[in-house]
Amino acid sequence: MSVEGLAEIRRGCEELLPEEEFVARLREGKPLRVKAGFDPTAPDLHLGHTVLINKLRTLQQLGHDVIFLIGDFTGLIGDPTGRNDTRPPLTPEQIADNATTYRAQVFKILDPARTTVAFNSEWMGKMTSADMIRLAASLTVARMLERDDFDKRYKAGQPIAIHEFLYPLVQGYDSVALRADLELGGTDQKFNLLMGRELQKQNGQRPQSILTMPLLEGLDGVQKMSKSKGNYIGITDDPRTMFGKLMSVSDTLMWRYLELLSFESLDTLAQWRREVEGGRNPRDIKVLLGQELVGRFHGAEQARWVLEDFEARFRGNAIPADIPDFELAAPAAGLAVTEILRASGLCASTSDARRMIQGGGIRLDGEKVEDLGLLLQPGVTVVLQRGKKDYRRVHLVAVAG
Repeated sequence: MSVEGLAEIRRGCEELLPEEEFVARLREGKPLRVKAGFDPTAPDLHLGHTVLINKLRTLQQLGHDVIFLIGDFTGLIGDPTGRNDTRPPLTPEQIADNATTYRAQVFKILDPARTTVAFNSEWMGKMTSADMIRLAASLTVARMLERDDFDKRYKAGQPIAIHEFLYPLVQGYDSVALRADLELGGTDQKFNLLMGRELQKQNGQRPQSILTMPLLEGLDGVQKMSKSKGNYIGITDDPRTMFGKLMSVSDTLMWRYLELLSFESLDTLAQWRREVEGGRNPRDIKVLLGQELVGRFHGAEQARWVLEDFEARFRGNAIPADIPDFELAAPAAGLAVTEILRASGLCASTSDARRMIQGGGIRLDGEKVEDLGLLLQPGVTVVLQRGKKDYRRVHLVAVAG
């Protein structure tokens, strides 16, 4: 195993720590044991989750041993990362159901023949109370409060349950149990990843390197992709929905998605950027990304179909590249399309919007709007059209209420 492929390993990553240790491991010529853990907290994965899985795929293709760790034990605790309150733990039944779907979904990206699927209950479930006490003795409360979200909650007087302190310890011990050489995680997981290094040192193991990946922004281009925020693209979304959502991504965010989600080479992405800077319509690049991802999760035939479907809806009515962009606040229940038409300036008033809809003069993502009571959810980006030439791209941002 050489350092060839290091550029692809670094692609899109936030930090590779300590990089000199990682490169030294590569030069030893042995396949690395690469670990990434996922708590089965929801039944379906979205594209934000696949950022890490894509990196696992890269490492797998470079000849390293990939361990996809399902945190069925840590899921019982509930990851406190980014929380300002205690996360309700899942039931064993919920975890088992979600873990089953995770296994099916990740193999749309990873090679099942070259992937080890592990569950951290395999070793944590065998621990006695005395074992857990010894693990808890590995770290001080002061060190635990160095973690940003714990520190903020403590200073704000918000409760922190004792079991939440166990989460980073258990995640760190997973690296001991698996003898990991490299662990991957989001930037919000850095404390937990470093915990793995600490516990490996305490257990006489060579400490793992860590690689952090950025948190993928959702369709709003602001907040991280999340099902609860409604700004996500699910890998189980139907092909038309997935393609449509990807086509709605802003021209700026498009490059971020390409870097983190596409399997096209860095050279190809650089060429596309030069072409767009030279005048090529960014829409062409979004089409390529949309087809790639639909093909990955639904197959080549569906990738061809969604493009034909999209072009049929917009044939003879191409969307200009420079249409006005609007960002509107939307409550969790959704924002009425008539209000969106008014607020974006496509219609003079909501009554004007109603008349235009009734007359068949309004299209949403190429399709005629017929429902006067249509509500659009926060987190989506849509293209609205009045008549033949008047367009607005509208990003709906979640607000309370």
